Amino acid sequence: MLFIGDIAKQTGLSVSTLRYYEKMGLLSPVCRTKGNVRQYDDKALERLNMLECLKNTGMLLKDIRRFFAWCDEGDSTLCKRYQMLLERKAQTQRQISLLQKELANIDFKCEYYRLAMQYGSVDAPQVRKLQKKRACDEQCAAQ
Repeated sequence: MLFIGDIAKQTGLSVSTLRYYEKMGLLSPVCRTKGNVRQYDDKALERLNMLECLKNTGMLLKDIRRFFAWCDEGDSTLCKRYQMLLERKAQTQRQISLLQKELANIDFKCEYYRLAMQYGSVDAPQVRKLQKKRACDEQCAAQ
């Protein structure tokens, strides 16, 4: 059994966040000592890890709560959970694709400004050449 401080250290979550999750019903009620200190088992830690995974992909807490409610209902909700995770996976893949595109734009701008600093101006021939190459690459990709 782990105490709330131990769980906070292992997950990187604050103690207040853990208490909030419990209050919001995202965690199953945890065991408490005679002194009313929370104790977490491996199952609670596993649930917290899944909660953070879903939250990091942009899933809303209300949807995460629904997912865990289905988990608590047992095998009769396997299909619902599977479908929800498939949808989350597809959404996450779309987010990754968009972020990869934006990262390419940032990479270009980093190179653009590096060259501009190296040659002292955004109007330097080397910088303009990079801009033209980028425009050509984008035009070719659009075709």
